[in-house]
Amino acid sequence: MKAKQLFSGLSLMTLGLGTARAEYTLNLMEGVTTLSRDVYGLHMMVLWVCVFIGVAVFGTMFYSIYFHRKSRGYKASNFHESTKIEILWTIIPTIILIVLAIPATQVMLEMDDTRDSEMTIKVTGWQWKWEYEYLDNGIRFFSSLDEASNKARQLNSGIDPRTIPNYLLEVDKPLVVPINTKIRFLFTAADVIHSWWVPDLGWKKDTIPGYINEAWTSVDTAGTYRGQCTELCGRDHGFMPIVVIAMEKPDYEAWVVKQQGLAVETAAAAEKDWTQEDLIAKGESVYANNCASCHMADGAGLAGTFPAITASSVVTGGMDAQVDLMLQGKGMMPAFGQMLNPVDFAAVSTFIRNGLGNSVGDSIQPAAVKNLQAAIPAIEYDDDDE
Repeated sequence: MKAKQLFSGLSLMTLGLGTARAEYTLNLMEGVTTLSRDVYGLHMMVLWVCVFIGVAVFGTMFYSIYFHRKSRGYKASNFHESTKIEILWTIIPTIILIVLAIPATQVMLEMDDTRDSEMTIKVTGWQWKWEYEYLDNGIRFFSSLDEASNKARQLNSGIDPRTIPNYLLEVDKPLVVPINTKIRFLFTAADVIHSWWVPDLGWKKDTIPGYINEAWTSVDTAGTYRGQCTELCGRDHGFMPIVVIAMEKPDYEAWVVKQQGLAVETAAAAEKDWTQEDLIAKGESVYANNCASCHMADGAGLAGTFPAITASSVVTGGMDAQVDLMLQGKGMMPAFGQMLNPVDFAAVSTFIRNGLGNSVGDSIQPAAVKNLQAAIPAIEYDDDDE
């Protein structure tokens, strides 16, 4: 069956009747943006030039071999070199390369032209999730692997990944953009090099600590488009997918209003006093989404790699030491002080001290966490590279 699909796709592509976008793709995808179509068109042009050259060269070889073989009485000519042929097969490829370089350069210049953008989104890569910040309206959030995929991927989870829709390609909070809008992206990273790639957009960009890369897109068709990090960025590199949802402009504007309302609610929640029971209840889900992949769902850790949460001297010791470690991060542990809002940070801190086999009995309020987060220095960038 697989061989049949491959053969059918190759036949359609060869005949120019399709792009073979089946389960076993043999060609680039055309995408849903102007850039992606330009890249696809450039690719197809170069492909057919290569096909023509291949047919011409191998056709000449096979013709000469067959019709001038020794059995037909032909005798090979004896000559050492031909200056005319040497010049000819140097000039012709040079001309071909120059001709191909012109449209390729045009596409590359177009990809870097972020002028006249209607909105700007900053993308920051973290181990192992994405941070999105809409610089025009103040919306900011982290996008992580969705809970269903995260549970299924755990060691001895007992969950069949084939039962999970879009396994490892779904997130809890997707990037939402309006269609027919030129969007400027700024890319950076907080820890190591990542790479943001959504095939339907037609390009990918590295996110580098202390450095800002730029790109732009304008999505033509409303829909959901998926991608992944394509730079080997550490242990959970394979678990930081990208989901972009393109909406009609009225729907996008309604989404913006909703997100701004949620931000107000989150800020208000950080100012109130929470009971320890409510913090523990909320902290359990925060732990599952952010900590369980390394420290395991039961807090037992992974021997020799990730320390246990259960009976940890840091967790069962003073609250200040634990909170400082979570705020700043250490080694492979990311700095959660910049990743979690005050409520989630306070909730997970309280949960791990009073769950997973621990029973310290204390808690920390979101308002206290908010004050600590305010003292964290902002990430610095190289101004010359923007």
